[in-house]
Amino acid sequence: MLKDKIHTFVPVEQTCSRYFIEMAFVGSAYHGWQIQPNAVTVQELLDKALSTLLRRPVATVGCGRTDTGVHAKQLFAHFDLEIGMFPIGEDDFLYKLNALLPVDIAAKRLLPVASNAHARFDAVSRSYEYHIHLGKNPFLHGRSWQVRDMPDVLAMNEAATILQQYEDFSCFSKSNTQVYTNICNITRAEWHWTNDRQLVFRISANRFLRNMVRAIVGTLIEIGRSERTPEYMHTVIRSKDRSVAGTSVPACGLYLTSVEYPYI
Repeated sequence: MLKDKIHTFVPVEQTCSRYFIEMAFVGSAYHGWQIQPNAVTVQELLDKALSTLLRRPVATVGCGRTDTGVHAKQLFAHFDLEIGMFPIGEDDFLYKLNALLPVDIAAKRLLPVASNAHARFDAVSRSYEYHIHLGKNPFLHGRSWQVRDMPDVLAMNEAATILQQYEDFSCFSKSNTQVYTNICNITRAEWHWTNDRQLVFRISANRFLRNMVRAIVGTLIEIGRSERTPEYMHTVIRSKDRSVAGTSVPACGLYLTSVEYPYI
């Protein structure tokens, strides 16, 4: 895995044509976004479809990775082509690309950008949602996590506000990840009821650690079940120990919902 770093966007004269592509997908059938051996991933299928459509090898760079079974309402990737080598009109591009992609993966936008724009390093904010529901609902199977009892939403929101008082989230990071820092700036963390009576946790930050959101939600659910008090969140974060935090919740309820850039 590439190490995270700060990438400053500086417009330069383009030596190649770089494009951002906005994607959405249901992740139930895939082993996450990032290409890996012996497993089907979203990036693998996108690269194959782009290579077929553009009639040359195409390798995308994503804005980040999603774990197995995680969904995305918005994910950006970039790819390069030699200037003047786009073989079809851009108006036809999305239609033809989507015809090559499976029904659970969609290309939504194609955006020409500067040659040094970077889908991963230029992102200034990312947002996730985690969906839970009460009672058996076949229409939410694989798209939301079913819980048996109503959690205490007020207690979970009280604990969620504590997240914004800290920056080091080592306690929520999957072990043995190759990142240079566990520092993140969380700007939003709160639970809401939706109109169809689903409970949704929304969280935004400049960056996230691997497995971070699912570990946070697992800890908040323990608090919502009165197994811990809201103040326990201080103990978890200060420990910098993954074993002190709650169990990671299932991937089926997690969605990457927004990725923001200074030039989009």
